[in-house]
Amino acid sequence: MSETHATLPPGSPVFPPGRYGRRREPGRRRPALAALLVAAVVATLGVASYSLYDKYGDPVYDAQLISYSDITDSQVVVDFRVTVPAGGSATCALRARSHDGAEVARQEVTVTARPGESQVTARHRLTTSARPFVGEVVRCRPAG
Repeated sequence: MSETHATLPPGSPVFPPGRYGRRREPGRRRPALAALLVAAVVATLGVASYSLYDKYGDPVYDAQLISYSDITDSQVVVDFRVTVPAGGSATCALRARSHDGAEVARQEVTVTARPGESQVTARHRLTTSARPFVGEVVRCRPAG
């Protein structure tokens, strides 16, 4: 059956009869199948992310800056708290920055919790190359 101007909806293109083959019927859409595939991919990625973080991610080494004090032209004292596994130890990177944001000191400090305790409160004096403005705990990781 060839198409005529009477069978075409208004605004659709008119092609010469028999030149381009048979017209296809519009395919059925399957939104439920597409949604199911997207949900399966998201679930798979979520499980993979969780297992990789569980295997390689940082465990419970969480550092919290308590205060920084005793600021002079050549030092700053940093007080901080670290959460570690019970009786464990952590190596923490401390730094001091000047008022313009430049790093004037950086040092790694190892702290160890008492047996049965999971938090360590420590105080460390950083020797600086210029007057510091702030002392910081950059990150903590397992000691070793």
